[in-house]
Parts: sequence; structure tokens; C-alpha cells
Amino acid sequence: MRSKAKSALLALLLSLAVGAGWAISQAREAPAGRVPKPAIAPAKGEQCVEPVDFMRRNHMQLLLHQRDRTMHEGIRTKRYSLKGCVECHASPTTGSVAAEQGDFCQSCHSYAAVKIDCFECHASRPQALAGGAKP
Repeated sequence: MRSKAKSALLALLLSLAVGAGWAISQAREAPAGRVPKPAIAPAKGEQCVEPVDFMRRNHMQLLLHQRDRTMHEGIRTKRYSLKGCVECHASPTTGSVAAEQGDFCQSCHSYAAVKIDCFECHASRPQALAGGAKP
């Protein structure tokens, strides 16, 4: 009786392992979901102020730190300035980083379901285009 129970248990574990392996392989091949991943246009500059993976995770902390240094301490630097980001990442078609769904900031924030409030006060277009000139 014990050998039949062991055999049944072994068969069950083997089928679970095979099923899990199949599910993992299907998940890798299946589309990520209904929301398309953002298609980000290349920036105008040669290199960002930090590596891409770092910026994806930490851009907000850098912007907030820059804001605090500027507003509270009076220190203005260009390295992490929002203005610099906008100048480099503005879309060639809209001239903005947040005017349309495919623009640099808007594309990722829509994908992540995060509201952008930077541009309630700041320009989403480079200064040369902020006056209404076409890109």
C-alpha cells in the first residue's frame, strides 16, 4: 500500500512540475497584457545624466531633490533640472514631453497609471518652442 501511495504522490508531483514548466513557458511567449508598452523616442542628447535603468527607477527622486535644492537652498544646477530633461526628450512631432499619449513623459506615466503634475507649473516644451513655434 505504501508503494502505491508513494507512486501516486510521485506522479502527482511530476505532473505539477511539468504543468508549472509549461505555464512558465507560455507566460514568456504570451503578450504582457492589454496595455501596450511605451514606445519611447530616442533623446536628442548623446547620453542621459544617469544610466537608463537608474533613471527609470529614480527620476522622481532626482527631480524632487533638485527642486528642494533650488527652492529651499537657492542652488541651481543643470544636471537634474526638469528644463534639461524637457529640452532633450521633447517629441520631434509635438515639441513636448507630455502633450500627447506618445510623448516621452506621458507614454511611461500612462503605462504606469501615474498622474504627471510637473507640467501644471512647468513648461512641457523646450523654451524655444514654448511660445507656440512649431518644432
